[in-house]
Parts: sequence; C-alpha cells; structure tokens
Amino acid sequence: MTPDPKALARLVVAPGADAGLDRRDPADRLGLESHEATQAEVAAHTKALAELQNRLWAENERALLVILQGVDASGKDGAISHVFAGLNPRGVSVTSFKAPTGAELAHDYLWRVHAACPARGSIGIFNRSHYEDLVSVRARGTVSHETVRRRYRHVREFERTLVEEGTTVLKLFLHVSQDEQRARLEERLHDPAKQWKFQLGDLDDRRRWGAFAAAYEEALTETSTESAPWHVVPADHKWVRNAAASAILVSTLRAIDPQIPERDDLSGVTID
Repeated sequence: MTPDPKALARLVVAPGADAGLDRRDPADRLGLESHEATQAEVAAHTKALAELQNRLWAENERALLVILQGVDASGKDGAISHVFAGLNPRGVSVTSFKAPTGAELAHDYLWRVHAACPARGSIGIFNRSHYEDLVSVRARGTVSHETVRRRYRHVREFERTLVEEGTTVLKLFLHVSQDEQRARLEERLHDPAKQWKFQLGDLDDRRRWGAFAAAYEEALTETSTESAPWHVVPADHKWVRNAAASAILVSTLRAIDPQIPERDDLSGVTID
C-alpha cells in the first residue's frame, strides 16, 4: 500500500502560497492503514530506486539533490537510513552542515554549500542544509530579519541555477509535532545507545519552538518555487514518513528519466 497520489500532491507547498504548517497535521497517515501495509510497497520503491540510480550514474549528465530539513528529532537520520538503504554508496553523498568554521567563515554562507552539491550522475543528500542560514539564525536571533529576507532571494536564485544546470532539487520538510519531539528527545536521553545524539542545545532550541515554527513557515513560503518546490512530509509516524519520502523520491527520479547510453554494435567484439 502506497500513499495516494492526491495525498502526496497535497504535501507540496504551491509557489506563491503560504506553507500553512499550522494547518498541516504532523500525524497525518496519508490514507495508509498501518506500517505492515506499507512494507511491500516501500521494498518495491527501494528496488526501483536502485535501478533509477544506476541509470542516473550511467547517463552521467544530470544529478539529484535531496534536501532534508526539520527541527531536532524530526527524523532526518532515520529517513536517510530507511529510504536510501538500497542505493549504491558509490553514487551517493550525504552532507551534514554544522556551524561554519575556518575557511568557511571567510566566504559567503553558500560557498561551502555549492562545493557539496552532487556531481553529474550522482545523488546528494543534505541532512540540514543552507536553510540553517535562514531558519536557525532567525529563530535564535543571531542575524537581522532583513538579512534573512535578502537570503531568501539568494537561495531562490542559487537553486534555480542548480536546476538550469541539470541538478533536480528535491526539498523535504519533515513536519513533526512538539509532543512527538518531546517523546523522541526523552528516548534519546534515557537510551544509552542513543545518548550520543542528545545535545543540550536541542533543549535550547526546543524552548524556541514558536520562533522556529515561524521561521520555517516563512522560509518554506518564500523559497517554494516552480523549479524547486517544498514538500511537507508528516513525520510523527516514522513509517508514514518513510513511505511518503520513498514515493516522492521514486516519482522524482522517474520524472528525470535517466537513460542508459547507447553503445556502438558490440556483436563482433571478441575477448582473447
């Protein structure tokens, strides 16, 4: 069982329209009945992704950049480990952007981002991205709102350049509720196997929940474009998140439709 195409279409933030995060249910099941009911379809998506990735790699003309954003504990790591599990590591890169240091601070904020974009034939995954320089800095008050609004234009133009040069930009916002975030942070805090993921700074950001919600609402509204729209994926149920993300990813790669290059006739070739 897979999410209904109409349900997936509702996840898109229409360019020029408000993101409307407060009207989107993080616990939405998208018409899916249960985790068990989605397993076969997600497995089929995993197989399809492997084939499509192979075609993208062989064609070596276009690339796919997947941007994952969301508050702490929204499930970015989980989405990567489940949705991209069947891909060939040779053609995939995962980049997690931390606070800039050294040479990064000596350049504009997009310098390090452009350098991490996938090469032709590859899939790049940003686990957090340049949107941290729009959302987190605004929610924490480290830059002015005027600076952030200027960066919206930068990002729209940056992503448009990527698309025009052959990189499809797929943006997924993992929409989790405040209650579900609390449960996941508590699980990290009390599970020794997950404590390494717990940061005291997560609690500081949690206290700014309203500020982060407002920053994401504006950022998604301002940067969802025809060439690089946002998808708001309900993420309170991890299995719904995975089912939706895998369906969107397969649909995106099928739209790219990479082709295995044709070769000259090899029927007469022999190998000694």
